[in-house]
Amino acid sequence: MFFIPVYILILFFTIVIDYIAGIMLENAEGRRKYIYLVMSIVANVGILAFFKYYNFFVENVNDILRLTHSNAQIEFLKIALPIGLSFHTFQAMSYTIEVYRGNQKAERHFGIYALYVMFYPQLVAGPIERPQELLHQFHEEHKFNYDNVVCGLRQMMWGLFKKVVIADFLATQIVDPIFMNPNGDKYTGIALLLGLFCFSFQLYCDFSGYSDIARGAARVMGYQLMINFDRPFSSKSISELWRRWHISLSSWFNDYVYNPTVGGLRNWGKTAVIFGLIFTFVLCGFWHGAAWKYVLFGLMQGVAIAYEFLTRKRRRKIFGVLPQWLNNGLSRIITFVYFSISLIFFRCINMKESLAYFKGIAGVGKDLAKGKIFNNVHGGVITGRYFHIHNTDLFYAAFLLVLLEMLQMVHQKESMNTIIQRQNWMVRWSLYTGLFFVFFLLGVYNNRQFIYFQF
Repeated sequence: MFFIPVYILILFFTIVIDYIAGIMLENAEGRRKYIYLVMSIVANVGILAFFKYYNFFVENVNDILRLTHSNAQIEFLKIALPIGLSFHTFQAMSYTIEVYRGNQKAERHFGIYALYVMFYPQLVAGPIERPQELLHQFHEEHKFNYDNVVCGLRQMMWGLFKKVVIADFLATQIVDPIFMNPNGDKYTGIALLLGLFCFSFQLYCDFSGYSDIARGAARVMGYQLMINFDRPFSSKSISELWRRWHISLSSWFNDYVYNPTVGGLRNWGKTAVIFGLIFTFVLCGFWHGAAWKYVLFGLMQGVAIAYEFLTRKRRRKIFGVLPQWLNNGLSRIITFVYFSISLIFFRCINMKESLAYFKGIAGVGKDLAKGKIFNNVHGGVITGRYFHIHNTDLFYAAFLLVLLEMLQMVHQKESMNTIIQRQNWMVRWSLYTGLFFVFFLLGVYNNRQFIYFQF
């Protein structure tokens, strides 16, 4: 609405449609109930498809027409994607689906239902909340609670640290320079891998940082939002990674796409599972953006998880002979590398750049055989034709990522809030003051928006 005021009508339309649909679903039975659900889903998906995918489909139809030597062409529309529309649409759809399934009563208070889909901390980038987890909280009285305020502010501070100190530093100093012109003949494969691995952590810190800020802001007011990330890079498989990465989205697709698909094809046996996995993750990739590169990103996830499903017994036999620490270590490395490689489609602007990046990475073995780590190293500065990275930046990045993992490991054993809370006031305020100095001295403030705002 800030950019295009009339866009507020999109929210108004979908809120009214789904509010009425919820009440009608609760009172209907049989086929009529199913029809109401379909109408609600069509309204939501229709708006999302129009704003997010219309020009994508027009582009592909025009390509087909050119291949058939037709002179007919469909005109593109100059429309902007409303911020957070994908998140809003999925949260609204989960409400009507849960009412249809009988897991949630229809919300009769229009203002409270509107608040459910417009709750400001998570409106533009999640987490995508289920109605049974959030709606009842709006009916409860939330008085001022000092502990909630302090814990919420700490979580917001942690999210801000991940965003402006880690994510934006990695982006500005390493990722953006390397991805600026990802051509294999201008970069060594090692340099491209460095940029790719740093982008994985940039994306994680950027998005999980936003989720922490959203959860912290809600906590300050007394509301609980779901955990959206759970140390995904400690995962030992791609399937485990997706149980830890963007949990609200992956669980949404699991409940509303994968389970119904496999359930409807139960007579197919393992084939139903394989089809369900690939179909679900292709849709998940397409949800991220209107481009074939996102479809390929999703396809890589689905194929990997299908492979893990088919070979789990064989892999257990092969890797079972290894020591546990080695087995776990190799599994984590392979998972992280595969997921990072799939992010090439996520980060590169188009398919041409993505393929160039793959080509460059394929030359890692050749570069290592020649002893060529980076293009040039002069005076502590690693240079290529299009990038200049100071050695100190690399050491700083490594320090930040090690610190991140150490803090997350500690948090997994015992909440950081609990650890900080039991310290005396001098220690606590020394930590707060030190962190503020870190923000001011080391934070990157160049108006970089959160990556997932584009979805």
